[in-house]
Amino acid sequence: MPATVAQILAAYEYKPGQVERVAQRTVQPPITIVEPNPEWPQRFEEVKARIQKVLGALVLDIAHSGSTGVPGLPAKDIIDVDLTIKDATDEASYVKPLEEAGFLFILREPRWHQHRFFVENWPKAYHVNLHVWGPDSPEATRHRIFRDWLLKTPSDLELYAKVKREAAEQTAIAGDSMMDYTQRKDETIHKILARAFRDLGYIE
Repeated sequence: MPATVAQILAAYEYKPGQVERVAQRTVQPPITIVEPNPEWPQRFEEVKARIQKVLGALVLDIAHSGSTGVPGLPAKDIIDVDLTIKDATDEASYVKPLEEAGFLFILREPRWHQHRFFVENWPKAYHVNLHVWGPDSPEATRHRIFRDWLLKTPSDLELYAKVKREAAEQTAIAGDSMMDYTQRKDETIHKILARAFRDLGYIE
């Protein structure tokens, strides 16, 4: 059953105590914003093909989320992927195949739409963040709405690019973490999403 509008609009509050850590990253990706790379779409297609090959019929959707999925948008050199499968709670069906395909299982968040998170960031490999969701996850829908809005709204794409650069610079100066970088963008993301929701008729 697709996510309802109410679920899509619901605010998310990060609670570290609800995160179940499975492993640590092998390599920490740099918090650096780079200019759009024409190789990003092809990198995503390669990742998508590998996931589809090992999971087959379990896959409902594989989407290029995050800034590298928006042409013309500067971004961290990381491919973000939203993988929607039939049942994210059935880890036995997909964790081992994904690990054999090169993805490291990092954490689970059972109370946040049954989110599971994998990465590919071995030495000499490009960075991939792989988010696994069940079929009714509103978060994957929010990601798509945000991306689609940026694609058709140059002013917000420019605004978001500016905020990303500022957040990365401030995070580097302070010696902060990736989570701090993300939090520095939150206010702008919420404002942009509100405009996208209004355009869809979700809010007035």
